[in-house]
Amino acid sequence: MSHSSLHQVQTDTKEKLYLVCVNADDSADALVEAELEGLVEAAGGEVAGWARQRLDKPWKGTYIGSGKVEEVRESAAESQADAVVFDCELSGMQIRNLEEALKVRVIDRTQLILDIFAGRARTREGQLQVELAQLTYMMPRLMSVYTKFERQRGGIGMRGPGETKLESDRRMVRDRISKLKSDIEDVKQHRFQQRAGRKQLPYPSLAIVGYTSAGKSTLMNRLCGTDVLVDAMPFATLDPTTRKVDLDDGFSFFLTDTVGFIRELPTMLVAAFRATLEETLEADLLLHVVDASHDDWEVQRDSVLETIEELGAGGIPTLTLFNKVDLVSDRSLLAQLIAEFPDSVAVSAKSGEGMDDMLASVRKLLAGRFVRIKALVPYSHASLAETAHSFGRILVKEYREDGIYLEAELSAEHRGRLQVFEVA
Repeated sequence: MSHSSLHQVQTDTKEKLYLVCVNADDSADALVEAELEGLVEAAGGEVAGWARQRLDKPWKGTYIGSGKVEEVRESAAESQADAVVFDCELSGMQIRNLEEALKVRVIDRTQLILDIFAGRARTREGQLQVELAQLTYMMPRLMSVYTKFERQRGGIGMRGPGETKLESDRRMVRDRISKLKSDIEDVKQHRFQQRAGRKQLPYPSLAIVGYTSAGKSTLMNRLCGTDVLVDAMPFATLDPTTRKVDLDDGFSFFLTDTVGFIRELPTMLVAAFRATLEETLEADLLLHVVDASHDDWEVQRDSVLETIEELGAGGIPTLTLFNKVDLVSDRSLLAQLIAEFPDSVAVSAKSGEGMDDMLASVRKLLAGRFVRIKALVPYSHASLAETAHSFGRILVKEYREDGIYLEAELSAEHRGRLQVFEVA
């Protein structure tokens, strides 16, 4: 269900969109423009033209003010735009007023992102979450639709039926939202059971987080040998993927790739995708992928950190991966970054550069989960020794006359079982 319906347009008839940027900080212009253009492309649209308006405070009726509205109307008409996209969130009244003034469909940033999500969701969970976010967005805007209808038809004699129809539709939307929340809760319980099952295993859980297009899926593919979709467009990966990674030295962990974050990610999307993003909350370690080649990497990094805080995952240990170093010409800058930020590594998920350093840092940050032990296990308890490899990493294993000698790094629980056989 998509209310802007961009992704439904045939690929050979792309909608032409006229873009309106309203960011207050001129130093962010390049990031804002590139990002909005990327969102339009991801939604299947084509940029027809641009306008910019600096605002200390949005105009209540039209957000950008009447003079700018007229300028946008003329430019959008001249470029034969099918719709005008505003890089902000508009109220229902503002959308209605703008559509009447511009004589063309108006889409705000939230609608645009929701449309991309609707086109990218593949799992039932993802589709449920997108629909919930869309209906949550639509609910407070229903009144504007009916106000517009009444003004077109004339208010006399319409007030009662209009309100009845509005309340009826509101109730339908509320009921659907309630049903979606219930269905998402069921999926959440299933995901919780999956996580609980994984937690019974001795392997730590890592979650990849980062700005959209920072290289998270490329890293996932590099570590897992999987075939997760890699796309430079925003939100190429929407549904989370969890895989077990087995390294050559016996060290293993679960790795989850999560949805990409973005500047000013709409609150309702964070709320709707909380069930998915809880994979992040349950992680033992976050791998925060930062595109070191991007001019505005600091803005992108801060946007991710703000969202992680909003989710309540700010206290989870984090390893920062300055990715795409193969695209960074000034290597001294990379060395400076690594020195400046603790628990950080320079990598290229694409070429594999820095992967050994990254894995060494992962081991170091997860070291507290595993305890070193030397034990001589009697043959009468051989099963304890034989299953130890499932609960950590075996460094030495010798079959001696008086038992099985182990040197191992084990989960605290299994170390406790072997502790009675510990030797110096």
